[in-house]
Amino acid sequence: MARKQRCRWIDGYPEYWSFRPEEGDSAESVVMSLDEFETVRLLDREGLTQEQCAQRMGVSRTTVTAIYDSARKKLAEALVDGRGLRLGGGSYRLTDQGTEHIMQKGNMDMRIAVTYENGEIFQHFGHTEQFKLYDVTDGAIVREQVVDTNGSGHGALAGFLKAAQVDALICGGIGMGAQNALREAGIRLYAGVVGSADAAAQALAADRLSYDPAAHCDHHHEGDHDCGHHHEGDHDCGHHHEGGYDCGHHHGDEGCLSHHQNDGCGQHRCGR
Repeated sequence: MARKQRCRWIDGYPEYWSFRPEEGDSAESVVMSLDEFETVRLLDREGLTQEQCAQRMGVSRTTVTAIYDSARKKLAEALVDGRGLRLGGGSYRLTDQGTEHIMQKGNMDMRIAVTYENGEIFQHFGHTEQFKLYDVTDGAIVREQVVDTNGSGHGALAGFLKAAQVDALICGGIGMGAQNALREAGIRLYAGVVGSADAAAQALAADRLSYDPAAHCDHHHEGDHDCGHHHEGDHDCGHHHEGGYDCGHHHGDEGCLSHHQNDGCGQHRCGR
């Protein structure tokens, strides 16, 4: 029997998820897992030794060497062959995201987060200073909590929401990098919503929230991608991104989102 792969600790989600050369053909992108990216960040950006990196990631030094070698080969392939580089997936857990003060979700059906400012939905996800969390059971909100975030930037905020056991996010404006981070975290996205945070959360709990799928979308994709918005009753954004990725905002059990193990290991991705 093959030995079960041990999850590696990473400090958070990246701020940037895809890179493409200005020149060259449209060859399929190289995919670097988040644990591979973490070794590059810790060793090459922060200047840690392999021993220090191994301690941070909770694995052996030989494991770090193997992960780092794989990451470097992918970087070389992207640079030398002029291919795009995309981040995602891997075998990892997030380190402490500063969520100890947040109530455990327990057996609630769903936890909704809303970008929050003075009772209203804050319109700039990447600068959110507070979320309001709503726990839902049988279509009704049974518990609420306003929480301060632990940093700015969509990578940090997506990691915070993942650690807070959030299932769905309601927000205003949101960029493509944030969408990628939320998709990696397995969090359903309802963007382009304005007005009262409480009213929006109640509407989502009752499965009647009106939102704007166009707010999910970056209208400057490469090639001739049509935005493909489908509103009433069809929540598929319709985008096809690098490497065949779909925008991933399918709602209900059919949603193609990240599937994480109960121990928090983010190694299971949708089966594309």
